[in-house]
Amino acid sequence: MYFVANWKMFGNLKSINTLDKVIKFSKSKEIKKGRLIYCPPYTLLTSFFKKFENCLIDIGAQNCHENDNYGPHTGFINSRMLKSIGANYVIIGHSENRKKGETDKLINLKIKNAIKAKLKVIFCIGETLTEKKKGKTRLVLAKQIRLGLDKIKKRSNIFIAYEPVWSIGTGHIPKPKELEQIVKFIKKKFKGKSPKILYGGSVSPQNISDLKKINSLDGFLIGGASQNPKKFIDIVKKTYN
Repeated sequence: MYFVANWKMFGNLKSINTLDKVIKFSKSKEIKKGRLIYCPPYTLLTSFFKKFENCLIDIGAQNCHENDNYGPHTGFINSRMLKSIGANYVIIGHSENRKKGETDKLINLKIKNAIKAKLKVIFCIGETLTEKKKGKTRLVLAKQIRLGLDKIKKRSNIFIAYEPVWSIGTGHIPKPKELEQIVKFIKKKFKGKSPKILYGGSVSPQNISDLKKINSLDGFLIGGASQNPKKFIDIVKKTYN
């Protein structure tokens, strides 16, 4: 199981001290076969990489520029630069970035270049509340997958993170039966071996008992709760207990 901590726009150098508990936990038997991945802001990537040097916790970025060459793109970081400072993962297509104008075409370019840089991609898809109410969930997800992964044949390093937009930060999650059906739908969109599927959207210690019932899930993309070491550890523990 994969547990991806998306810190979003949170944290400073003092925040690194909160990771000691997680590092200690990562070396215990309680974690079993779980994989912990932290995706902090760009400003903390190098510090996180150094902090995790002597443990099995991996790091990733929250986004990247679509161009894999260096160039006049003020304020941006591309996949090659991320790889050079120790990142092994990158989140692409998060709804918060889609809302700011990221198109499926742009996301497709980012994924292509991230794979070229040998990064593992956590590709986010999800429907809005309006789309859900209109019964368009599957239509939206199918389109995002088709356009986001267009002409990408090598998909072994791609994870699909299903994050219903209406769930993020609201405390509401899909009903287990509904989520199970959506995960099956996503897997059917891939010929042969389907990618690993993560669920994201208000994942917490309170609802992980329901979410872990979905046997077809391979892990979780955790937002706000991952900023608190105790909550993050509780989510991992309760996934296995």
